[in-house]
Amino acid sequence: MAEEEQEGGRGFKVQDRRRFSPETGEARVTEETEKTEAKIEAKTDSQPEPPPPHQAKTERPASPKVEISFASFILGLSTQALMYMGEMPPAPGQPPLTDFSAAQQMIDVLAMLQQKTKGNLDAGETAMLENALFDLRMRYVDLAKKGR
Repeated sequence: MAEEEQEGGRGFKVQDRRRFSPETGEARVTEETEKTEAKIEAKTDSQPEPPPPHQAKTERPASPKVEISFASFILGLSTQALMYMGEMPPAPGQPPLTDFSAAQQMIDVLAMLQQKTKGNLDAGETAMLENALFDLRMRYVDLAKKGR
């Protein structure tokens, strides 16, 4: 290795970085561990960290987990369509909004689901999807005639 250093070659140094001595199994004290311990002590001696802000006030409480079924999926899409038609407010205390193109898109999504799932649904799911589509289409036509 001394020859490599004299000739301008690169040498390397092997250093054991294990925390415990292989002979005794006791913790070793190295410069690195001393530096780390000094940093920890300096941090604890300085100002204590402020407690994290209380997040419960800004976060909504977790809603109970509900298993998603085809029926709940259809109900969610139908509710969105009704919100876009202005038939129900998006949230309590907020005014209803109207976006007929978004409502039409939600109705089209439900129609696509009806077409793609034909023959794969049970009688209750089929009836629910048909009823939801019929109701949404009639409401949409009614609102479009009224010019809302």
